[in-house]
Amino acid sequence: MPDRLTLIAPDDWHVHLRDGVMLDKVVAHTARLFRRAIVMPNLKPPVTTTAAADAYRERIRSACPDDLDFEPLMTAYLTDSTDPADLEQGFLSGVFTAAKLYPANATTNSAAGVTDLQTISDVLSCMQRIGMPLLIHGELTDPTVDVFDREAGFIDQHLRPLLKRFPDLRVVFEHITTEEAVEIVTSTEANLAATITPHHLHINRNAMFAGGLRSDFYCLPVAKRERHRLALRRAATSGDPRFFLGTDSAPHSRESKETSCGCAGIFNAPNALESYAQVFEQEGALDRLEGFTSRHGPAFYRLPVNNQQITLERVDQLIPELVDGLVPFHAGEILSWKLSPCT
Repeated sequence: MPDRLTLIAPDDWHVHLRDGVMLDKVVAHTARLFRRAIVMPNLKPPVTTTAAADAYRERIRSACPDDLDFEPLMTAYLTDSTDPADLEQGFLSGVFTAAKLYPANATTNSAAGVTDLQTISDVLSCMQRIGMPLLIHGELTDPTVDVFDREAGFIDQHLRPLLKRFPDLRVVFEHITTEEAVEIVTSTEANLAATITPHHLHINRNAMFAGGLRSDFYCLPVAKRERHRLALRRAATSGDPRFFLGTDSAPHSRESKETSCGCAGIFNAPNALESYAQVFEQEGALDRLEGFTSRHGPAFYRLPVNNQQITLERVDQLIPELVDGLVPFHAGEILSWKLSPCT
């Protein structure tokens, strides 16, 4: 086994950087590891217009340390009243890289999301025409559907019909968590790809209940059964270019996580790359890590790969219990890879 891995500098194709004080805390952790990141728009209020995205991008740049080379890629939060003309102008001017579909009330700050896909048919037609990617949080919101079945249900009720109606629409099924999601990505001929988080590769749903109720492992979509975790690991390490890195790092304050109604989200930005490397090593696929972290995403988004490199060293590191007051993924655990300080 190698003791050093030199990779093309990676990108994060799904991250929550928040705003205000939280943005100031977390942005450097993403910028230290990744050269570009697709930034989620579910702020309060959400980023629904080109002007709002441009202003948010400037706040991110201002919060990022000057010595880090980092490009935030902005997304539009789709609502029932999204203006296709503004969306097109934002995309063609380079402010928007993609648009995000949150089914209303599916996850954090999604109350203003789309209530019915029919209401945004004109938006989706516009996006298909101009080649703008649609990023989907794929879960049903019907409270009668079991929370562990909501992703699979979304595939059958909404994703398959969407792909049939808009066959040329470029779609990313984000933070997939199920065998069914892997199957639709690998079996469809549509322009469909998927991101996979580090935490869904490491934990199954038991993690939330190990020794008590573990709010730091609560995320949406929730972790599923072990068979789904194993399917995700096979997909991520397969070399299939339709699967690529998206951390879904989603920080919340301690009081927001440890409460009677705790927030969903796992903060994995500080050690995300090392976390992925550990999975690829366990699966005997370190030779495919660079594709997943650094090549497949740019290919889907029609962007060049980065011209920098990073190096991981085989060095055991104990992940701290707290990072800037936030509990990181793998807190108290040892990861066997570490980003080289010379990177």
